[in-house]
Amino acid sequence: MRISRFYTPLPLQVDDEIELDSQLSHYINNVLRLKQSDPLVLFNGDGNEYCGEILSISKRQVVVIVGSQLSMRSESPLHIHLAQGVSKGDRMDFALQKSVELGVTEITPVITERCAVKLSSERWEKKHEQWQKIVISACEQSGRNVLPTLHQPITLQKWLGQTTDQQKVMLTPGSSKYMSNLTRSPKGFRLLIGPEGGLSEQEIYTCEQTGFESVNLGPRILRTETAALASISIMQALFGDL
Repeated sequence: MRISRFYTPLPLQVDDEIELDSQLSHYINNVLRLKQSDPLVLFNGDGNEYCGEILSISKRQVVVIVGSQLSMRSESPLHIHLAQGVSKGDRMDFALQKSVELGVTEITPVITERCAVKLSSERWEKKHEQWQKIVISACEQSGRNVLPTLHQPITLQKWLGQTTDQQKVMLTPGSSKYMSNLTRSPKGFRLLIGPEGGLSEQEIYTCEQTGFESVNLGPRILRTETAALASISIMQALFGDL
């Protein structure tokens, strides 16, 4: 039987008794139907995972005793900072979930000219909270013990203005250079993927002027979420741990 893994922001130490938050407790009790003495695994982003056992359980309160600490290293040696153009509906959720499973280190949702999502600052904050839950869930599922950093959504122009020593790569259909022809970068990559509809010609020009290299994934035009996953997979296969 597969033992369930859960993220908690709480400090974790062997022999500690941990009271999980009400939302996670509700999920463990009412959705998974776990019982007292059932085993589980906790992680809090420190790079380790902690085997535990349910000490007590009620409708909205689960207390776990931490039994042991395991140094399980599942992080890729390749640092990838994904800038994903914000897309509508489930596309953005899917891209974030799968990029976490594939081992990205940082994610920045970027707002571009063709971004179809128009939100107030308050609703952007709620959207960020929703995306953070997706990131956590993907880590729980994939065995990652370190949460990738999910930055707040910003405009593409502001993201381009950030200082970095990573190699800058932009997916551009029709480029003469293929993703598979990239050379190894000791500091990793900053990977820019446009939204549905792609980046505008002016955005592509601006990115190239700030040092981004245009690459493509072949003769077929991919959806934005597919393009992100294909690009990360190629990078991980060439320079990471796939």
